[in-house]
Amino acid sequence: MRFPCPIPKTHHKRTFSTRNNNFAPILDLLENGTHPNHFNQILCHTIVTGQFSDPFVSSKILFHSFSHNFDLAFSRTIFFQIQNPNIFAWNFMLRAYCYSSSPEGAISIYNLMRQNNVLPDNYTFPFILKACGRLSSSTKGQELHSLTFILGLELNVFVQNALISMYSLCGSVLTARRVFEELPLVASDAVTWNSMMSGYIENDLWIESLKLFKEFLRSSMPNEITLVSALTACGRLGYFGLGRVFHGLLVVCKGFDLDVFLGSSLIDMYGKCGHPEDARNVFDRIPERNVVCWTSMIGSYCRSDMFKEAIDLFREMQVNGVEADSPTVACIISACGHMGALDQGRWIHAFYQRSYIEMNLTVKNALIDMYAKCGDTEKGLEIFHSLNQKDVFSWTVMISGLAMNGKSQRALQLFSQMNDVKPNEVTFLGVLSACSHGGFVKKGFYYLSTMISTYGLIPHIEHYGCIVDLLGRANLLKEAEKFIHMMPIKPDVVIWRSLLFACRNHGNIELAEISANKIEEMEPRRCGARVLLSNVYASASRWSDVKRVRNHMAARGMQKQPGCSFIEINGSIHEFFAGYNFHAEMGIIYQTLLELVELSNPKCSTYIC
Repeated sequence: MRFPCPIPKTHHKRTFSTRNNNFAPILDLLENGTHPNHFNQILCHTIVTGQFSDPFVSSKILFHSFSHNFDLAFSRTIFFQIQNPNIFAWNFMLRAYCYSSSPEGAISIYNLMRQNNVLPDNYTFPFILKACGRLSSSTKGQELHSLTFILGLELNVFVQNALISMYSLCGSVLTARRVFEELPLVASDAVTWNSMMSGYIENDLWIESLKLFKEFLRSSMPNEITLVSALTACGRLGYFGLGRVFHGLLVVCKGFDLDVFLGSSLIDMYGKCGHPEDARNVFDRIPERNVVCWTSMIGSYCRSDMFKEAIDLFREMQVNGVEADSPTVACIISACGHMGALDQGRWIHAFYQRSYIEMNLTVKNALIDMYAKCGDTEKGLEIFHSLNQKDVFSWTVMISGLAMNGKSQRALQLFSQMNDVKPNEVTFLGVLSACSHGGFVKKGFYYLSTMISTYGLIPHIEHYGCIVDLLGRANLLKEAEKFIHMMPIKPDVVIWRSLLFACRNHGNIELAEISANKIEEMEPRRCGARVLLSNVYASASRWSDVKRVRNHMAARGMQKQPGCSFIEINGSIHEFFAGYNFHAEMGIIYQTLLELVELSNPKCSTYIC
């Protein structure tokens, strides 16, 4: 007796097996082939033999097209030659576009997919939602969110995690939190918590991120990514104590491996909290350091104004054979700018031009800033004008650089050309600084008013400080005092110190005493104001008052901090402190100084000796 039912099964199995056997050589070649020419030969073979018409083969060809050529346009051409792409082919194109520089292509592919009556699956949504997040397209994201309910994917953890990330990238953190809370705890995973924490961090909601981390600790043990998010929040908030607790609890006690990912996050956290020594301790304990670790440590030194240490560490990095990347170059160039190390900055600029490291906008902005701070504004302008695309930071560093080098008129002219980019608060600091250095009192008040009325920016204490400095430099001291009392913000110590400097320069003793008393109220343990007041008295030959101020400082145990200066010779940075004679060549330096004094004024040399 014959049974009809098994016959279709056997026939189907034989057909599938035969197809796989026919395609096996091609598939093996795709898996093992490494050269792009081999792939092109395989592609031509499948087209000539008609094997490309099989969806299974064509999808495999499509997948390997990008891995061999990394050319999305080439993969797109292959995709559109497939007559009936399967869901694998659609998802591959969505994935390729969502991670590319043209995520809008993923939206176009998805719309085409729906027009062809192909329904997305749970693998489709993470890719298309990522594209929506990158494009800040919340409207499209909401449309996709609705479709997940129709397809019964409201409890699919991969899809829900993608929704949380999409809403966070679009700035809709409350909606992201609602998706997070609607997902049952049993259905969520560590990625769910990480996505929500990352969403808070991306929207600068640091405290909410830490609250969520503590909530996570009650229910489960976080993974490395969760800990990195918590450390990032601690660094941004300056929560040194809490960051150290996380470090001790999870790395030391729970045995998290101190790899480059976690190690660089700890370095960054300690650096942002102002503890470069702790950052260095972590750095020294990382077994195998990559460029991110070195860059994080260099950045930590720069944040603490330890620029010499940053440059020394960069040299050590080169000795260890670690190749710098764009963030490293931007960091070390910034350090050179703060140190005034022009020769070192020029060398780094030239070296990495020869090394073909990508000189992105961040690096070029850092170069403009470095050249301006080192006094070479023409080179800074050359780089600035060569930029194809300028952001607000490009304009700001160039305007500020011209202002600090006394080229106030050129700074204001450059600001007037800033038409396509909206200036920010820092830009106006540069503009007001240019007015201050140039003595443009009316323009200073005009730009302060324009900042509010035209651009809708709220002046901070630094902007008002520039106006006080402007009035002080113009010897309008009474107007400066009146302006301070009319400010909508309570004046800080910098405002009063600016007025005190002006009083010293113009010999206004009465106002200098008022300023010094205000400063002492705010900083009772610092002596800078009293030293300046003493100088004001000395310039007016009021020696009894000088003595009284000095005695007052001595009675309160106040001691002036030694002055510090840097000089660059042959690419090396030499640091000097007033009263400290620890330089290896101090004897030769003093001898040279005496010879210079004797040449300029022979009568003074005997007195100095």
